[in-house]
Amino acid sequence: MLGRTGPIALAAALSAVALQAATAADSPMLGFDAAGAASERALEQKFDAALDPADQSAWLKRFSSAANHVGTAHDEANAREYARLLSSWGWDARIETFYVLYPTPREQLLELVAPVSFKAALHEPPIAGDASSAESGTLPPYNVYGADGDVTAELVYVNYGIEEDYRELARRGIDVHGRIVIARYGGGWRGIKVKLAHEHGAVGCIIYSDPHDDGYAMGATYPDGGWRPSASVQRGSVEDITLYPGDPLTPGTPALRDAKRLAIADAATIMKIPSIPISYADAQPLLAQLRGPVAPEGWRGALPITYRMGPGPARVHLLVHSDWGTKPIYDVIARITGSETADQWVIRGNHHDGWAMGAWDPLSGAVAELDEAKAIGALVKSGWKPRRTLIYASWDGEEPGTLGSTEWAEAHAQELQRKAVAYINSDTNARGFLQAGGSHSLQRLMNEIVETVPDPETGVSVLARQRARLRALGYGRDARSEDGRQATLAASGADLPLSGLGSGSDYSVFLQHLGLAAINLGFSGEGDQNGVYHSLYDTYEHFVRYGDPDFAYGVTLARTAGHFMLRLADAPVLPLQFGGLADTYDGYRRELHELADARRHSSEELSQLIDANVFALASDPQRPVSAPAREAAVPFLDFAPLDNAMERLRAAARRYDDSYAHTIGAGNLPDAATRAALNQLLLGMEQALTDSRGLPRRDWYKHIVYAPGVMTGYGVKTFPAIREAIEAGRWDEANASIAVAAQVLARYCERLDQASARLSRTASG
Repeated sequence: MLGRTGPIALAAALSAVALQAATAADSPMLGFDAAGAASERALEQKFDAALDPADQSAWLKRFSSAANHVGTAHDEANAREYARLLSSWGWDARIETFYVLYPTPREQLLELVAPVSFKAALHEPPIAGDASSAESGTLPPYNVYGADGDVTAELVYVNYGIEEDYRELARRGIDVHGRIVIARYGGGWRGIKVKLAHEHGAVGCIIYSDPHDDGYAMGATYPDGGWRPSASVQRGSVEDITLYPGDPLTPGTPALRDAKRLAIADAATIMKIPSIPISYADAQPLLAQLRGPVAPEGWRGALPITYRMGPGPARVHLLVHSDWGTKPIYDVIARITGSETADQWVIRGNHHDGWAMGAWDPLSGAVAELDEAKAIGALVKSGWKPRRTLIYASWDGEEPGTLGSTEWAEAHAQELQRKAVAYINSDTNARGFLQAGGSHSLQRLMNEIVETVPDPETGVSVLARQRARLRALGYGRDARSEDGRQATLAASGADLPLSGLGSGSDYSVFLQHLGLAAINLGFSGEGDQNGVYHSLYDTYEHFVRYGDPDFAYGVTLARTAGHFMLRLADAPVLPLQFGGLADTYDGYRRELHELADARRHSSEELSQLIDANVFALASDPQRPVSAPAREAAVPFLDFAPLDNAMERLRAAARRYDDSYAHTIGAGNLPDAATRAALNQLLLGMEQALTDSRGLPRRDWYKHIVYAPGVMTGYGVKTFPAIREAIEAGRWDEANASIAVAAQVLARYCERLDQASARLSRTASG
């Protein structure tokens, strides 16, 4: 039985004591004077003592005991149980309901009709020893928001199904028009695979999990190990979240019961061709019947076949018929009202819906969030009250397309933009290393917090272990240049950077649409969970063997996110710093220069090779591969406005951080009126990085620095309007976007200078 006295929990507790002793009462804490910092550390120790891995284990077992996808009775019951628990701990908890388009499969069929017959199982059988995998009530594997269709056509293998793969097909004279493509998971988000297949003329798309990526090539398969067994399928959404997430029929507005809705045919984020996910057991017979060119080396997976590209002679019949109904989703919203500044909100979220049982995704993070809420409730009952209002949210409908968070934020958009200080997100969690991304004004705070949170396996801090990992990755001849750069940074003792945020979890609407500071936290890298991602086998039984057996990292996540919440709630001055932000943004600027120069060099070099007939002479006449398509010449872009804006940003960030160091850092808190004015400026800093016009061709996304890539989906593109214009060769748009970014950064600097002036008056006073 798990408990506070288990060996890992005890080691973690002893480590916490040692770390807290090492960070003596006089060490700095952002936003506090010395007395306030000492009080806050004592509060965090009480918070930590209330966290319990046994609670997390019990909750996870209960909440993952039946199917959790949108529309199930268990998903609703879990939401109501969350609300009941939060209320019992002293939170004002309620459920907000939205009504979203949620198609579910009525009929699906995939069969090989030539040159031999084979019918795909499209089914995941129970696993011996995993009782949860035998539970009824789960939907069959499918792709939500793919189109209905009944098509029969030749098959073409397209590797990961990303744009560069279609260029390789073209070099071999292979056209997918009028054909069905089969792509393997990886290389980009699944929705991009379906979108590109349609744009290239395909009539259907099959996506399978290759054992090279998350099956037996990675390790023993479930139940002997954690990796994907042969019949396992990765379900998922193919909604075009690069345009906008949330309910496809109510873009930009909340999906209330009486909301005005688009016709399904007019919803831009619903795919135009049918698609289906399958296992590698179902994929192998299809791929084995392909002929045509042998696939390039980088296209070959781990199945015991010769990977060929086609087309044909394999012909497949694909049928998808769905129920396109509207279903309710249930967001749990709980709050504790602030004692001094109730109209400033610190928001925490994790979703509760899954594709099947969802033990790892998302419930491993959800139970950590519940543990935090329980501990905070105990603090309130002991007499403490947060300075600012705390809001804890459990979102529904994240898996189909961050539906719950998006609809709630759109419903409360104006109030959020006036009141929200920051949004702290988590999703999955397991053994391993900290994964942190988000607004870079929170970077210093992140480093400060994880310097005092113990890693349960080693006893050192989470930050120290992360530094060691980065230094190890940077060692050796095979290390990438980026690994070497990160290793040098880790060894220097400087703050470790946050990664930029793209999409794929509930932070998106807060950061990229409303312009609210956000951070996403979780631990991973050691648990063997990726092999059951979005499958029937993401169960409690799997998680306690291969994810986080002692829930030690569940407690570590609760500590990390909980300390974020407490400090953001209690700091007299919001704990934001801007030097790291300016350095990071300047790095993004340099990348844009390098990208344009690399495109120019590539275009010039390719033209020289084509003119010299290099590709024709180098090609095997019996296996011909034509030259790549010639690239247009790349002009020199006018980066001067962005370069100048970045210099101004670096100077403004230094002024603020220096002013902070000479006032609050020196123990001199501003008076109440000055603090209120300063905090109001800081609260709106992230919104100052948005442009009300949005990004080109996808105006839902307002942030000029972070967005999911049009051709990456989940993956972030920094300065996305500029970067993607360069990648696509839209040079006028690139120059125009440079000018827009410079204007936005100028407004940001003006606001930051106003904040510095407030602090400077405190220092002079």
